[in-house]
Amino acid sequence: MNIKTFKGKTEEEAMELAKKELGERAVKMAARKVEPKGFFQKLFSQPVWEVTAAVDDPDVYERTIVRKTAPEDAEARYMPTATVSKVPELFDEKKTENGSNAIEQKLDTLKKLFEEQIREQGKVSEDGKEKADTAEPELPDKNIAFLRLIFRQLLDNEVEEQYANQIITEIEASLKKETDVSKILATIYQKIVLKLGQTKTLEVVSGKTKYIFFIGPTGVGKTTTIAKLAYSLMEQKKAKVALLAADTYRIAAVDQLRTYAEIMNIPLYVIYSESELAEQKVELEKYDVILVDTAGRSHRSKEQRDDIERLIHSVPAQAREVYLVLSATTKYRDLVKIAEAYSEIAEYRLIFTKLDETGTIGNIFNIKMLTGAPLSYATNGQNVPDDISRMDPQNVARQLLGGGN
Repeated sequence: MNIKTFKGKTEEEAMELAKKELGERAVKMAARKVEPKGFFQKLFSQPVWEVTAAVDDPDVYERTIVRKTAPEDAEARYMPTATVSKVPELFDEKKTENGSNAIEQKLDTLKKLFEEQIREQGKVSEDGKEKADTAEPELPDKNIAFLRLIFRQLLDNEVEEQYANQIITEIEASLKKETDVSKILATIYQKIVLKLGQTKTLEVVSGKTKYIFFIGPTGVGKTTTIAKLAYSLMEQKKAKVALLAADTYRIAAVDQLRTYAEIMNIPLYVIYSESELAEQKVELEKYDVILVDTAGRSHRSKEQRDDIERLIHSVPAQAREVYLVLSATTKYRDLVKIAEAYSEIAEYRLIFTKLDETGTIGNIFNIKMLTGAPLSYATNGQNVPDDISRMDPQNVARQLLGGGN
């Protein structure tokens, strides 16, 4: 892991410097505006932005669209040594003091409990003494137990075992005996943020028409998500927006999109094939962004996927973006099949919906690791134009570690 701080006149400029030195995979860990100090400095100097960016080993970002088999006993893989006999489930909301789920409070509680356990039990249990005497020097018991606690927290948040184990294994290899649990937690947090990568969202370039295709199964909220983004693009970026309905298999979907178009006073075009899209291109060139609602058909049907693929590829690559819309409530095994099927159609970015309907967000991390696709937006409700935001890797990492929103 390589972490550096860069300065620029703007946050974007500082981040560009980071990418030039660390590469395009550099991830922003923190940013702050630094005001000049002193009277004269304030008169003659401008504030600068400091961006702390990091980059991990290249192999972290390789997509694993073919799911790997997790080890049968993941705990044994990274915990072959002495352990504390019982690790309290400190990330259980009911066992957190004052009902808080702040990482700092849990960390303090964890430290106290571990210190008490180690005083009572000694560094090695009686059953493990003989093995420990002949083993190479290893991490203290409290650090091993803390790694196990984090591992269990990730599993409780439905992070796949193979990915949770990968995080712990990579962290364990970099730790020293004197590393305390505060440093371990900070390192794991940074590792997760790096693996989540830099969020990529819609960008509007005036004078260049961009087609934004939304793909995904039925029932995930594509149409509502499109309406939210349409409003955001118009209000925040002052973009000229048009809606295009290609989901003509469901009349209700077209009617819903038409209702949103009328409310926002923007045009709606309806097409039935890629050839009809070609016929409309001259008319559509007067808009900055065309948001395309594709048919939410079965990912199991190759014929249906081919229809969507032909539609997407009728637009040149430089003039299009593709977003795979997934529900955070969908089972991981189903998400794997969906992600694999749509990966055959086009490169895509990830939008997760219905975060308000689930208490766990491990699937966001799982699908990011599986596909290597950039994270984009998240929705947490049905309200239009609200309940949508840019996905924040730092917030996702905090929630995965039990820190709440």
